[in-house]
Amino acid sequence: MGRRVQALCQAVVKDYGGDAGAVWREARDGDDLAARIKRLPGFGEMKVKILVAILAKKFGVKPAGWEKHAANWHTVADVDSEATMAEARQVKRDMRGVRPDRALPGRAPRGGRPPSEKAAKLKH
Repeated sequence: MGRRVQALCQAVVKDYGGDAGAVWREARDGDDLAARIKRLPGFGEMKVKILVAILAKKFGVKPAGWEKHAANWHTVADVDSEATMAEARQVKRDMRGVRPDRALPGRAPRGGRPPSEKAAKLKH
């Protein structure tokens, strides 16, 4: 994760003079906004859509045409309470195809053994 954060920071310094806000503030339109975000290290299609939705819904960043690049499912951009956070987590589980009986409370699992089984195995 540290390498990913460093790569992102280096890209912001190199391409935007260290001003992360320039990524969206200087975007000409929604297409340009999505392209700028996608060029950042670690941002694939899904993260681009989620970030465009967050920028629009939480910060009012809405260049012309932003809608076609924003997530059209319930994301963290729509979270404003515990209930909507639970809904966002359920949507994420559904998108991943995670079975409810395998999900950890309050968190979408990443696969493999549940944490308690992993910890028990490490102790032996």
